[in-house]
Amino acid sequence: MRSVAIFVWTAGYIGLVPVAPGTAGSLVGLGLVMLVRATDQPELEPLILAVVLVAGVWAAGVAERHYGLEDPSAVVVDEVAGMLLTLLWIPVGYVGLGLAFAAFRVFDIVKPFPAREAERLPGGWGVMADDIVAGIYAHAVLQLLATVAPSFVF
Repeated sequence: MRSVAIFVWTAGYIGLVPVAPGTAGSLVGLGLVMLVRATDQPELEPLILAVVLVAGVWAAGVAERHYGLEDPSAVVVDEVAGMLLTLLWIPVGYVGLGLAFAAFRVFDIVKPFPAREAERLPGGWGVMADDIVAGIYAHAVLQLLATVAPSFVF
């Protein structure tokens, strides 16, 4: 089971890259969104997000015990979930994808309230929760941009 957990917490071993693993994990999330959207089945987006969240909470908890650390840098499944949430049901073009990526990374790094507090949740919940908060903020920014400048985002 540990090998499955490693695959999940590293988002297919992407979390093991030596430089900017969180950014790499966010790119995996962006790719997953594009892959799901290629199926032209928008109802899959929340289902995939739910699967990533549940698997991520489990795997991140295993990772913390494995490394003996809170939120080890190799755990990037949380970034995948955050990107999925950022783009949930917002149809965007390439510019919008770039804006979504940038907004999520900013909120993930800055960790505005209550993201930092969410990290204090126990086990895998804390690892995943701050990125969910970042995803909510980035989603709100995208919604605002889509309202104010739809031709720019879509």
